[in-house]
Amino acid sequence: MKHRFYKTKENRWYIDLPKWEGSIADLEMVAGADNMLDELSLNGDEVILDLSIEDKGIDYSILEFQQLTSGGADYTWGNKPVWLCDVTKFVFGEFPGRIYFKVSHE
Repeated sequence: MKHRFYKTKENRWYIDLPKWEGSIADLEMVAGADNMLDELSLNGDEVILDLSIEDKGIDYSILEFQQLTSGGADYTWGNKPVWLCDVTKFVFGEFPGRIYFKVSHE
């Protein structure tokens, strides 16, 4: 599945989820996810990621589940910490053990 992430003029990253009925604040990427998006977008203001909970092969990077936390879960991307909020459950239906992803150029 492909999801668009965008950065506002205030330098805040959000996931674009048109069917989300909660607060826009819930969609903000923080605590390492924002840094990851900066890197993946080459410090741009938008990136589309192809996300999967199924192994997609060597072209994909991996977010590895570490532990549940209040309001989300800790993951690692290589050796970098990334916290993902409960919106992850909206996208995947759970906090998966691994999230495979790559930048999509489509």
